[in-house]
Amino acid sequence: MGVNVMPQAATETLTIKAALLRDSLHKSKTNTDSMVAILGSFDHRLSALEAAMRPTQLRTHAIRMAHENIDKTLKSADVILMQFDIARQAEATILRGPHEDLESYLEAVDLLKGIVKFFTSNKNFKSSDGVLTHVNNLLAKSVSKLEEEFRQIMTNCSKPIEPDRLFDCLPKSLRPSNNPEENNTSKHDHNAKSLEAAVYKPPQLMQARLLPLMHDLAQQLVHAGHLQQCFKIYRDCRSSALESSLRKLGVEKLSKEDVQKMPWETLEAKIANWIHFMRIAVKLLFAGEKKICDQILDGVNIPKEQCFAEVTAGSVATLLSFGDTVARSKRSPEKLFVLLDMYEIMRELQNEFEVIFEGKACAEMRECAMNLTKRLAQTAQETFGDFEELVEKDPSKTAVMDGTVHPLTSYVINYVKFLFDYQSTLKQLFEDLETGTENESQLAIVTNRIMQALQSNLDGKSKQYKDPALTYLFLMNNIHYMVRSVRRSEAKDILGDDWIQRHRRIVQQNANQYKRVAWAKILQTLSVQGMNSGSSMGGSDSSGVSRAAIKERFKAFNMQFEELHMKQSQWTVPDPELRESLRLAVAEVLLPAYRSFVKRFGQIVENQKNPGKYVRYSPEELDRLLGEFFEGKQYNEPKR
Repeated sequence: MGVNVMPQAATETLTIKAALLRDSLHKSKTNTDSMVAILGSFDHRLSALEAAMRPTQLRTHAIRMAHENIDKTLKSADVILMQFDIARQAEATILRGPHEDLESYLEAVDLLKGIVKFFTSNKNFKSSDGVLTHVNNLLAKSVSKLEEEFRQIMTNCSKPIEPDRLFDCLPKSLRPSNNPEENNTSKHDHNAKSLEAAVYKPPQLMQARLLPLMHDLAQQLVHAGHLQQCFKIYRDCRSSALESSLRKLGVEKLSKEDVQKMPWETLEAKIANWIHFMRIAVKLLFAGEKKICDQILDGVNIPKEQCFAEVTAGSVATLLSFGDTVARSKRSPEKLFVLLDMYEIMRELQNEFEVIFEGKACAEMRECAMNLTKRLAQTAQETFGDFEELVEKDPSKTAVMDGTVHPLTSYVINYVKFLFDYQSTLKQLFEDLETGTENESQLAIVTNRIMQALQSNLDGKSKQYKDPALTYLFLMNNIHYMVRSVRRSEAKDILGDDWIQRHRRIVQQNANQYKRVAWAKILQTLSVQGMNSGSSMGGSDSSGVSRAAIKERFKAFNMQFEELHMKQSQWTVPDPELRESLRLAVAEVLLPAYRSFVKRFGQIVENQKNPGKYVRYSPEELDRLLGEFFEGKQYNEPKR
């Protein structure tokens, strides 16, 4: 095995480097020891310096803390002095009172409350008790003055609204007119045509600028524990103003006895006014009261709904009690339409009543309004039944002597036509009463009953005539009037074509019966049947009819026709078309028979003395005289 031998020169080089490394390490250790010694000396000196400086540091800290305490004290003093300054300024305002500048007065009260809060939360101030006592005394004085100011402003601002101002807030269609004819226009027409899109502008019951101040006043009073006083002042002032506004408008407190004793014309006028008053009260006055109550008392710890309820309760009761008295009064046919008008206005105002008189406090008023609506509907329905019975049993025994349309017929037909002006109202009424049938069907049922009652009564009245012909003429006239009126009104849509056609046939039947009964006897005089045949003292014609018999027939015809003319020209068929139609129907039967009779037998009597005694009328003359029938002429002699 061979061994590598390091060259001599390399070994020497390593030896030299190792010796240099040893010298370097020795010097480094020496330097380190020297540095440690120096640093140790510094530590000793610093400790000595720190010990020497400690008293100075303590004095400096104490001085700084003292300065900070002085600054805090000065700042606290400034705050306290500021509170005293605020208190002096607020005191001056409080002592002057709120009348000159209510807004500044309320600000001063708030400042005093802030002072109380400040000193209450900083009890360590030596003077805080005295300051609190003084400020609380000022606040007590301010509350008393605020209450008086609240009362004074509410009194001064709670004045009745003049009627003209209220009328200006109504839609033009509802404002009173100087034209009497416009004022007499049907209230229902106004409802149907213009109320649907009517715009109301509630009046400003109090100045708008005062409302925020009144709100702040109420809030201050309530915070000061004067809730009851604030409530009473507001209620008394606003309820008095509201009642005065209604009195100026014409609203009266009427007892049940007052209403019952009132003549119908007076009561009808008062009902029309009541409808107007209800609309003004709910849409303008009550709505206005609700608005200012919300603005003044909203956010104030006062039972707002209760306050509004007590403000309006008396006025609502006065208005509703009149309606209730009318609804409970003795029923009569003429009251039906005003009952429907009253029901209509209550339905119109129902939603607004619900909104304005919301909440538990107003529940009784809402219930009273709803009960009145139902009672009006019930009374109207009962009046329908009364009217039907009254028509059927109309006690009038006075017959129309000329057989024309009876006053009862025209009255009932007009009544029914008025009913159809209230179609939508009646549908709503039947719906409210839950009759169990469709509303339109119910209206048809009611109308049919009334018409049937009328027809039944007319049948009874027709039997009062001694002349059967006049009986049928009377029925023809009256039923024709019914049919014509129905055809020309909205009643035709409810009663239907079947009703019209059925009653047209009844008219025709009565016309035919009249023609048969009135003219059968005279037509017999123009018939050859029953005339004696064969020779006689007077001779005979070629057919063997005696001349005497012919003379008797002509005389009988003349006498009967003159009697018919005298009597039936006093009778009346008021409808021109029906009158002409009836004359034509008579002429179509009478004139051909007369022409035939005259043509056949006229020459026989013309050869006799006084031929005009027998053939008194030409067919043309008869036709002219028939044109005088049913004209209702008056003669000096009594009617037959």
